[in-house]
Amino acid sequence: MNRFMELALREAKKADKKKEVPIGAVIIKNGRVIAVGFNKREKTKNAINHAEIIAIKKACKKLKDWRLENCEMYVTLKPCPMCAGAISNARIKKVYYGAEETNCADNLCEQIFSSTRLNHKVELEKMEEYSSICAEILSNFFKKHRQKK
Repeated sequence: MNRFMELALREAKKADKKKEVPIGAVIIKNGRVIAVGFNKREKTKNAINHAEIIAIKKACKKLKDWRLENCEMYVTLKPCPMCAGAISNARIKKVYYGAEETNCADNLCEQIFSSTRLNHKVELEKMEEYSSICAEILSNFFKKHRQKK
């Protein structure tokens, strides 16, 4: 059991209760949580309010720096291209994720994290032991959402 991914799952469940796509993110530095976030696109009516972006904003504010060097992120779903760019630009060292994005067969996240156009490389690691848990939360959310329509 990983306490940081468990915290990301709790954030995802908060999003679910608020009828947001249930994705949660946690940023740590030196083994301590410095920021958490969950999706808030529906509430804020803002397309960029993904869990990762919210966590990055909070971490930057807490550390008083846009560089989140030596920080790591735990997120319940592999980051989208927008979030991957933000993670890379924030200089986050490593991202651990649970579920794969089923609608994206390509490796855009990996391409962004290893791009020669950016001067920072991000390590990416799938946490297999959380993959099915994270995927199930998302799957259940969309099943409920489709039933209401």
